[in-house]
Amino acid sequence: MKRIQIAPRPDWCSQAESFGFHFHTLEGEPYWDETACYQFTLREIEEDIEAPTEALHAMCLDLVAEVVSSERLMRRLAIPEKAWDLIADSWKFSEPSLYGRMDFSYDGQGPAKFYEYNADTPTSLYETGFFQWLWLEQQIGRGQLAAGADQFNRLQEALIERLEMIGRAGQPFHLACCRDHPEDAGTIEYLADCAEQAGLKPSTLFVDEIGLGAGERFIGLDDAPIDQLFKLYPWEWMWQEAFSDHVATGGAQFVEPPWKLILSNKGILPLLWERHKGHPNLLPAWFEGDKVCDPAPERWVRKPLFSREGANISIESGAGVEAQVEGPYGSGPTILQSWCPPPRFSGHYCLIGSWVVGSEAVGMGIREDNTAITRDTSRFVPHFILD
Repeated sequence: MKRIQIAPRPDWCSQAESFGFHFHTLEGEPYWDETACYQFTLREIEEDIEAPTEALHAMCLDLVAEVVSSERLMRRLAIPEKAWDLIADSWKFSEPSLYGRMDFSYDGQGPAKFYEYNADTPTSLYETGFFQWLWLEQQIGRGQLAAGADQFNRLQEALIERLEMIGRAGQPFHLACCRDHPEDAGTIEYLADCAEQAGLKPSTLFVDEIGLGAGERFIGLDDAPIDQLFKLYPWEWMWQEAFSDHVATGGAQFVEPPWKLILSNKGILPLLWERHKGHPNLLPAWFEGDKVCDPAPERWVRKPLFSREGANISIESGAGVEAQVEGPYGSGPTILQSWCPPPRFSGHYCLIGSWVVGSEAVGMGIREDNTAITRDTSRFVPHFILD
């Protein structure tokens, strides 16, 4: 694994605009960055990223099966009691999941270390599945990359295949996100395109445009019932809304399903460590207030059970807080995870995002930042495979 400087495509920005990648620049700073890229060997991908991703995902599913049958663990994860039955039923009836993203620290020198599972509303989907693949093909065509270069990336094909399985051919498939979030809107539009290729009839809308119609059924802008809804809106937010009382009776099948609230909860990190202590891809973790791991780490990371894009995450030691990101999740319960800093390449901190569709590891995206905590402003950098 190495970071390589490379000449950007001269027309990449106009291409991004023409393909609907309108969030390639955020707050005046580059989000998509192709002035550099990361090179991997096939062995590094297959043995150090792909295989651990699928093994950890299987361990996570085993944990879900345990949690849904345990009131103690539901409380441990701060899951609202009114959600318990719906979560258990969604697991019991095998309601299908679409995708998720596991975040890892990896430098090519040892086992990838699992930071967390963005299992409910992960973004960076479009730039991984489409735009970095376009980058690969065009850079090969321009002679900037060797003709034999490849990429760990069948994300788009896997999404279409999975949507064919989840969806109902020729039937509406609604997709919703919040207003005024360009990256979320881009993700929804990308998934809508995948759904259309899967033979569905996608319809996009904002979460606040979903209403209740006759029989208290969820309806969209055309007042037609919503039978299937992909929502880029976290389950923990949904359970705080007044309409959450209708989630079980509103007639919609949700993607992601309610049981994903367990996997998107950072409380799974200490639970996984308790059950698989010493696993080479796991970091020691514990709930705040529990006995600290032995031996006690010199540094640790404090994470809210529910948070996104690095918000309210802090790096701490016995001397106090060394770094932190502000955010809206500061009042909830937290876990502590042993500090394993992301590797630095040419002064840039690097985070691996490994994508799971269904239960298969299907692709990878890389985010860079100037700080050790990855945020929503972190840059996306493409990769390729070449032995």
